[in-house]
Amino acid sequence: MSDKHRPQTKLAGAGIGSVSPSRAVAPPINLAVNYVWNDPLNKPAHDYSRGTNPTRDVLQNALCELEGAAGGVFTASGMGAINLALYLVGPGDLVVAPHDCYGGTHRLLTARAKKGHFDLALVDQTDPDAFAAAIARGPKMVLIETPSNPLLRITDVKRWAAAAKAAGAIVVADNTFLSPALQNPLALGCDIVVHSTTKFINGHSDVVGGAALAKEASLAEELAWWANCLGLTGGAFDSYQTMRGLRSLFVRIERQQETAQRFIEGLQTRAEVAKIYYPGLKDHPGHEIAAAQQKGFGAMVSVAFQDNIDVVALLRRFEIFTIAESLGGFESLACVPAVMTHAAMPPEARAEAGLSDTLVRFAIGLEHPEDLIGDVFAALDSAG
Repeated sequence: MSDKHRPQTKLAGAGIGSVSPSRAVAPPINLAVNYVWNDPLNKPAHDYSRGTNPTRDVLQNALCELEGAAGGVFTASGMGAINLALYLVGPGDLVVAPHDCYGGTHRLLTARAKKGHFDLALVDQTDPDAFAAAIARGPKMVLIETPSNPLLRITDVKRWAAAAKAAGAIVVADNTFLSPALQNPLALGCDIVVHSTTKFINGHSDVVGGAALAKEASLAEELAWWANCLGLTGGAFDSYQTMRGLRSLFVRIERQQETAQRFIEGLQTRAEVAKIYYPGLKDHPGHEIAAAQQKGFGAMVSVAFQDNIDVVALLRRFEIFTIAESLGGFESLACVPAVMTHAAMPPEARAEAGLSDTLVRFAIGLEHPEDLIGDVFAALDSAG
């Protein structure tokens, strides 16, 4: 499809009639494990599905189109995508990562660093002095997560990607919270963008997956080599399901962020709310940067309640919000990061990251905004 077309149009037409003899409109699932060689010395385009698969190709190509990548890999999980990127560094190399990153990422980074796979510096990436000091140490890789999970801090991607690359680092951005519909880190100077496709990209809470996509072909080839070597690639059926979910990404996330903004307006009227973390708010410290580098403010909202609110008991009173980890699906979710998504972080690490025990992370789905507001209001009122 022509480059003049907008991403929504490209996504709607991705893979149509391209990967089957019947020229099916919906690309079919190719469950084959292995493929015929016409000659032992003439390797075909597909030989073994751990390395390449026609169904996975359709998804990877669509994601690359959306992110402006030369190539990439659909992995079996979001953590698999981050782990794949980390195979580009080795012992003695420095990895700089956010001190307030997703709990699973924090666990992976610290565990691998303890084994000597690389050196690690966890840094507040919204602090210019701290970030500049980390860059001055000559990192091999800089991992950016913006908006951060769960406090939705904003990192100036263009500024810090340029500084990191000038120091010789590979810059990796986790774009899970916004998806390619709302942010394109490769266009802002990053080398690799990673996703948990489980979240907004799939959008239906029914398949786990991830993606690591590279701006340059040489880096994409290196990622593909490691993915095949390590067995990190996602299966054909997962690729098919994820592609089916991806088709509706733009309409879903547009509706979800509209609902998130209305949800926030409702919460701002409650005295029980101590602080709302959302980059779309004018008083958010990263609001101007977010407005410049994002196409929208997203559908994730974190709320710190007053100290006298038992947030665990509060969640138990919800009728519409589902208590669960994950995000980006059709359903609205609520979780207490301190005991759920970030429980793997030691208490001192959570405290350093500013992650309080009264924080609730809301992932806004496709329900009516007034019903979501009413659900929280009813839970708060019943506590009184």
